[in-house]
Amino acid sequence: MVLFLTLLTSVVGCGEVHEANTGGGNTSKQESGAGNDTLAKVKQQGFVTVGFANEKPYAYKTSDGELTGEAVEIARIVLDKLGIKEMKGELTEFGSLVGGLQAKRFDMVTAGMFINAQRCQAVLFANPEYSIGEAIAVPTGNPQGLRSYKDIADKKDMKVAVMTGAIEIGYLEKSGVAKEQMVLVPDQASALNALQANRAQAVTMTGPALQAMLDSAKDSSLERVADFEQPVIDSKSVRGYGATAFRPEDKSFQEAFNAELKKLKDSGELLTILKKFGFTEQELPGDLTSEALCKE
Repeated sequence: MVLFLTLLTSVVGCGEVHEANTGGGNTSKQESGAGNDTLAKVKQQGFVTVGFANEKPYAYKTSDGELTGEAVEIARIVLDKLGIKEMKGELTEFGSLVGGLQAKRFDMVTAGMFINAQRCQAVLFANPEYSIGEAIAVPTGNPQGLRSYKDIADKKDMKVAVMTGAIEIGYLEKSGVAKEQMVLVPDQASALNALQANRAQAVTMTGPALQAMLDSAKDSSLERVADFEQPVIDSKSVRGYGATAFRPEDKSFQEAFNAELKKLKDSGELLTILKKFGFTEQELPGDLTSEALCKE
């Protein structure tokens, strides 16, 4: 009896240790077959878990609970082309994306995440899907010839509407625009009203936000300055480039994602997707790679 109990305890103990280390028999088979390759794993299991920051226009839920946004739709199409038919998208706080990826809560993360050298130390970025810079709106025909913040600074009688607390205030100041040239407003609607009432001769905000404002206003007397010159602050352009991020060891996943993303760029389908969410040709990422941006 003592011998029997001893043997029984040994068998149960081994079973518990095996489950704790592998997460069960099915996971063990997947890991041995995939070799810790996330792309192989998600293809085998038939779905991928993606972390999205809850922020328009990148990722958000519609009134009927549907998950959509620029990053959501690009990820959905690229993953489908990779043969992964089910995308389990999870909205989370922006600050939780990288930690969730590292903890393997997500297989990849995206939505409003700019490539920069600091983040490149923690994640492996795919090539950029879009770029975000500053933009200005003016009366149609741009009668004052405003094509940069410096143009506004040089014309002391010009005023620009900018939202209180916005990062653009600092950009304007460092570009030489005097405080008395700034018309501070609480929101987009007030900025639009200031321009329409000629209390300001320009409005500034990020490109997609400004485009969304103009699209909503449907006012033919206003236009976005197409050839606006991006400000250079502290010797660096303020334009940022957003991309999907993977764990550093998931190089094969990143490369496969990049290959399909390039096809979307080359075919023009990427621009079609971006336009649905207020982006324009000015927000296309160009030919810059994540590798080059990580070195900046």
